[in-house]
Amino acid sequence: MTSKITKAQEIKRLTTPLTFKQSRAHDCEGNLISCVETLSEVKYVIEPRQGILSDSEIMQYAPDSRAASQIRLDRGIGDVSDVLLVHESLPWLLSFYYLILIVITIPVLFIRNLLFAVILLVLFIVPLVYAYRIFNIKRKRPSKVSQDKKTTAKKSADENVNAEVIEDNHIESLDKYENEISNLKVLFEVKENVVRQLIEKKFKPPQITYDKFIKMVDSCNKLFYSQADTASNIIDLAVEDTPRIRQEIENKIDSMKKIINQIEDLTNELVININSDSESQGEVQVLLDDMEDLISSVKDYKE
Repeated sequence: MTSKITKAQEIKRLTTPLTFKQSRAHDCEGNLISCVETLSEVKYVIEPRQGILSDSEIMQYAPDSRAASQIRLDRGIGDVSDVLLVHESLPWLLSFYYLILIVITIPVLFIRNLLFAVILLVLFIVPLVYAYRIFNIKRKRPSKVSQDKKTTAKKSADENVNAEVIEDNHIESLDKYENEISNLKVLFEVKENVVRQLIEKKFKPPQITYDKFIKMVDSCNKLFYSQADTASNIIDLAVEDTPRIRQEIENKIDSMKKIINQIEDLTNELVININSDSESQGEVQVLLDDMEDLISSVKDYKE
């Protein structure tokens, strides 16, 4: 009996770099990843499992996946590349279909039969209509019912705004920052666990190099959560939404993102060198120095 896959495990699977064995791509669990081929590019994309992540989480952790493209199309914010990804085989099927149809059409033209000509014309038009419906991307308009609900909710909010201000100083316009901080915490936790495992695999403890890398990751962890806590405190204590408040919060979030990017860069470099016979650690050392510089610059930042 297989254990239930947790959200954290799925996020880790989606965000961990692919490994290649015998020219085949695999995720961190060893599952084979199929190649996705569109008219413009060929790439390997990890598709999220169904029923584990929400649509918003899929958009964040697997933005290039077919599932994310379908979500964007359903929300009316997709583009042609999303259509081509969701309907990956459609261009090839249409090409094959019209190739056969043209071969059939050539001898029919010499027969000069009106009925055959009409049938061929229909056969030419129907797939084009189908393709037009698929590629005719239009942004969804809210239905009248949803508009009425929004209007009612707005009126209700306006009527109770004074009471809400008295009872609670919470500023709803800053909620998006709190959500972003929460998502970044999940992402950092996943990437931190991955890089710790790779460091242990690359530099078997006890080693000075292992201790040095782990100490650096520990510093990143402490600094990351310090920035997150400070940003959350600003959101909780703010009495109004001002440009300065937003700037301070965004500075903290930007520092969190920089730390995640450094952890990710180190992860990618360790993945590349994990099975290397070379003793040179030049690229990894450069990343380590970059992490030290980042930690120093964030610590030296004066509010």
